[in-house]
Formats: sequence, structure tokens, C-alpha cells
Amino acid sequence: MFPVNGALRLPHLGVIRVEGPDAAAFLQGQLSQDFLLLGPHEARLAAYCSAKGRMLASFIGFHYGLDCILLVCSADLLPATLKRLGMFVLRAKAKLSDASADFQLWGLAGNAIESIAGYAIPALVLADFSSVKVVGLHAASGQQLALWLAPSAAAPPATPALPAALWAWAEVCAGVATLSAPLVEAFVPQMLNYESVGGVSFKKGCYPGQEVVARSQFRGTLKRRAYVVHAAGPLLPAQEIFHSADASQPCGSVVQAAVAPGGGYAAIVSMQTSAASAVVAGSLRTASGLALTLQPLPYALLADI
Repeated sequence: MFPVNGALRLPHLGVIRVEGPDAAAFLQGQLSQDFLLLGPHEARLAAYCSAKGRMLASFIGFHYGLDCILLVCSADLLPATLKRLGMFVLRAKAKLSDASADFQLWGLAGNAIESIAGYAIPALVLADFSSVKVVGLHAASGQQLALWLAPSAAAPPATPALPAALWAWAEVCAGVATLSAPLVEAFVPQMLNYESVGGVSFKKGCYPGQEVVARSQFRGTLKRRAYVVHAAGPLLPAQEIFHSADASQPCGSVVQAAVAPGGGYAAIVSMQTSAASAVVAGSLRTASGLALTLQPLPYALLADI
């Protein structure tokens, strides 16, 4: 694992502000995680799903003051997601808005986290410094990552600059994909391992697609999972991958990819579990013949029941 230390601005992310007395209750009925139990020092990874259980967006959500929750998501999905969520506010005392211009978002890696927060921040823990919030993200093979959010006029984090390519690679190594535009409605949350990394609550009430998500988990119908792979050449989101046992039908697709500092590309792929269990050298390839090598996931998978 190459050391990744420093900070960089994350312009590919946007912020939805949900404010009002019913902010948490409204999100409780829309997203896959429990926002009524969201504590002041916690964050939530969550999926927003269609009625068929397919992911429309993914979020990291946390409190920002009284009766206000911020949702960080891929900027290319924000306008459509905000419009769709707004359709369901109805009588709830909650106001939704695009707050991306009001905040700056930075990624922190390695020593930069402790230099700012004073301590290592575990995944989905919120460190609160008044207007500045630092959210721990899932580690990349032991390398700590975090999200830094502050008002747009605030001074940026005082740490060394981190190359964007290194951050993108570390995100992939962490194995937790952020849904982006090319892959809307392609996956139920478990196809991206969201139930294993704190993105799904099976104890909360209903939300769009909840029956499909629960059935996938408890009836043993889950046939796809997310994996981390390496390839010698370029990989792109939504690119199909194939197994040599059936080269005519794709067994999965690339979700998120980045240049690997040691050479080649790293990627998160969502793939049939049957194909993953039958991988041998050279059996996984793209349509152009580029070979993929499976890498260990940095977290344990929650077994389906």
C-alpha cells in the first residue's frame, strides 16, 4: 500500500441540505439507513432506491446544526435526486435545497486527519469542530480516509496537497463505491456491498424499494457482490466484464476506477458471485480482452440469510 497523506478539494461531490423539524423523519422514509437514530457524532452511508430497489443515488449524511442534515452525493446525480426527493416532502416540515455552493468539501488521507482532528476518526464517525465537520470514511487497506466539510468562505485544511489520482485510487481500494450517473438503477444496495459497510438498516421502517432489498438479503437471492480488481490498462465506469466460462454474456460491470500508483488501474466491479468464485488466472476480461485480477476486499462481507 502506497502511503497517501494530505488533502484535496472534491468538486465531483455535491451537498443536499434537508432542514426543518421533520428532516430526520423525512429521510427515514426515503433512504436505506436509519436517520431517526442518527447521533450528533455519527454519519450514515445510505442508498436512495427506486420502488424496484435499484439505487438512484448514494449519500453520506450527518447533522449540521439543529434540525438540519446534510447529504453528500455525486454532483452529477444531485439535480435529479433533489427533484425526486422533493416530490415526496408533501406535508413534512422539511425543506430541501442544493447547498453545494455554501460548502467546500475536501478529502483527507493518512496523517492529515490526525493533524486536523487530533485523532484518527473511525468510519462513519463525525468529528464536530463547530462549522467544520470531519467524517471518517472506510479505510483503504489500513490507510485512513476522511471527508472535511466547511462553509465556502472558510480557510481550507492546512495540510500538504494530495494528488487527485491518489485520492481516487484510495477510494477504490476502500471498496465503497459512490454511485454516479452512468450506473443509476443498475444495482440493489447489496450489489455494492452496502449492507456490509453500514449502508443498509434491516431494522428500520419502510422506504422505497425496502421489500426488494430485504428479500435479497433474507431469501438468499443475492447473486452479485462488489469486488476490487486490478488491470494493466484503463477501466471505465459501466464497462462490462466477462468470464471465460461464458464469454458471450457479461458477468459484471465496472463501478468506479482509478489509476494505480504502482502501474495499471484499480477498480470496484459489481459481479456475479458465481463468476467471482470461479476466477482463475486470465478468466476475467473486458470486451477488449484486458485481463482483471481480483484483489482482497478491505472488509468482511455480511452473509446473506
